[in-house]
Amino acid sequence: MAEGRRLDVPRGARGFGSFLRLDPDAVGRFAEGIARFLGTGRFLAVQTVVVVVWILLNVFAVRLQWDPYPFILLNLAFSTQAAYAAPLILLAQNRQADRDRVQAEEDRARAAQTRADTEYLARELAALRVAIGELATRDFIRSELNRLTEDEAQRREERKARKREAAAREAAG
Repeated sequence: MAEGRRLDVPRGARGFGSFLRLDPDAVGRFAEGIARFLGTGRFLAVQTVVVVVWILLNVFAVRLQWDPYPFILLNLAFSTQAAYAAPLILLAQNRQADRDRVQAEEDRARAAQTRADTEYLARELAALRVAIGELATRDFIRSELNRLTEDEAQRREERKARKREAAAREAAG
């Protein structure tokens, strides 16, 4: 191995790559703009008009025939357009897929948080129901007071009856 060339140290920026440093986001935005434009009816209409005018001028305008019948220059233009359009469209699709992936992760996180919140609220609601079940309701208190009042009245009656019996025994005795 040559002296000074170490494999554990990255190479310095040299060559064409160091000359052409592009911002990936800027390139991506440009690609999305082109892809959006290529997918419109306006683009198809303009391209159709250009092709029709090209063919008509090269067929009927004898003096202006810069691209005779097999229209090789027109085919070259289409090939060049396709060669650039396809990677730009793929780049735009990849960026959209990345955005969709991030959105799906955020949706999953939001759904997990919503589920946790819902489970927490369900537990709290169950605890409140249990607590309310242990509280005395108005009807329960009324029935208990009525029962106590009836028990107390019955005891009074029993005491009075015992006092009468005791008084009757004393009078007899």
